[in-house]
Amino acid sequence: MAKKIRLVKSLVGRKDSHIATANSLGLRKIGDTTVQPDNAATNGKIKAISYLIEVTEE
Repeated sequence: MAKKIRLVKSLVGRKDSHIATANSLGLRKIGDTTVQPDNAATNGKIKAISYLIEVTEE
């Protein structure tokens, strides 16, 4: 399984670590979408910035 992740809120004014997490997922601007594997590392990143993103199973 893979997870489709979309950035729905701005990164402006967020914690540096949350911006870095979003960037590591390939999310830079609102509306950016990426497909990531469903593993522990990805799930941890999703949990950290869950208030900024929208996740769907693929």
